[in-house]
Amino acid sequence: QVQLVESGGGSVQAGGSLRLSCVVYGVSSCWYDMSWYRQAPGKEREFVSRIWYGRTSYSDSVKGRFTISQDNSKNTVYLQMNSLEPDDTAMYYCKTTNCPYWGQGTQVTVSS
Repeated sequence: QVQLVESGGGSVQAGGSLRLSCVVYGVSSCWYDMSWYRQAPGKEREFVSRIWYGRTSYSDSVKGRFTISQDNSKNTVYLQMNSLEPDDTAMYYCKTTNCPYWGQGTQVTVSS
């Protein structure tokens, strides 16, 4: 059984930073391809970032501000978020990209 647990969300002012963490329990082959998504109130869930075999990708809206990384020794995926904007306000979820596992989400609120 694979379980994902996110943490690190909070409330910050525009221009601030947060680092989200996603600990993966029950690591399997699913660990090698991990993604972050977010969902703002009244909007569809959207892709934010992905890491797989050392490669990374980002949505255009966060490119240059967010950095995804992965620590194999801690079974943890991180999302470093800098220069946060009010439009980044959302619930953030981690997901095993090619397996059907989602975390419970962590709330990020950015005030102007």
